Amino acid sequence: MKTGTLFASFASACLAALSLGGAGVAGAADIEALKEQYKRPTHIPFPEAAPYSPQLATLGKMMFFDPRLSGAKNMTCASCHNPSFGYEAPVETSVGAANTPLRRQAPTILNVAWIAPFFWDGRAATLEEQAAGPVTAEVEMNGKFDVIVRDLEEVDDYRRWFDALFPGEGITKENILTAIATYERTVVSGWAPFDRWLDGDENAISEAAKRGFVVFNGKARCAECHGGWNLTDNKFHDIGTPTEDLGRAEVDDSDVKNKHAFKTPGLRNIEYRGPYMHNGSMWDLDTVLAHYESGGLQRPSLSDKMKPLQLNDQDRQDLLAFMRTLTAEQSKNSLPILPN
Repeated sequence: MKTGTLFASFASACLAALSLGGAGVAGAADIEALKEQYKRPTHIPFPEAAPYSPQLATLGKMMFFDPRLSGAKNMTCASCHNPSFGYEAPVETSVGAANTPLRRQAPTILNVAWIAPFFWDGRAATLEEQAAGPVTAEVEMNGKFDVIVRDLEEVDDYRRWFDALFPGEGITKENILTAIATYERTVVSGWAPFDRWLDGDENAISEAAKRGFVVFNGKARCAECHGGWNLTDNKFHDIGTPTEDLGRAEVDDSDVKNKHAFKTPGLRNIEYRGPYMHNGSMWDLDTVLAHYESGGLQRPSLSDKMKPLQLNDQDRQDLLAFMRTLTAEQSKNSLPILPN
């Protein structure tokens, strides 16, 4: 049985005895067991081929914020993955190098160390492969790595730092991508009220949010796709949003369920990350919830998990209260000083 199925089965078993009005002794024990499934990991997984070092992550952060990686020297990775907006962009879809809206919203880079494969359609197997895509896409940053390497080699500090971190190799396309990916793996969502509640602080979240946690894992069935500490199953589902975008089917058309299927996004810092969905078509969480309640557009590719929900006003209020506890109370981000 797959991990996501195990989680869903465990959640169903834990919540079978719960009522929305509160939990008795058995219910409290079930809640505590379920909370264990959402606890944060204690370390970031880095690949053996690119182990973490603070120097490499710092260099990657410079690359992430340096416009010299774009063709016109006017865009950076942060242009679409803005730290102020949960490492997304606060528009339906980001605007690319040709001043033209892109067809999909920029997915967050929060917690990317745990979310392979990458892109809404999963076309990149590694974070290094993903990092190359926006840099070189004509409609996005429109950069060319032969030019990027040449430009960076003209910067004394970059040349010295790459030589130190990649002895005998220096500045290459592969090393630039390794640096960017290393930095991106360090972008982890901060401690949220939900985390403090999981650690035993009963005052960290409201009673409404606690009830919302039960709804999230129970009658709203959110946890069937949004389980685990990062609240995603890392899988692809057609959730019935109006779209002509084929999604996962552009990469793998062997299964009808891949049509209009997009990767489940994590829900950390969700309040900062609107608008929502692969095309930014839903501007607030109330609209998102209403969509799930409707069951989505009925079509052959619609996920089997998508069924109309029977929620009342209290359920909705509690569910939204819970989701707001997933946003970190403080997020500290500093811009790097780029060398000339």
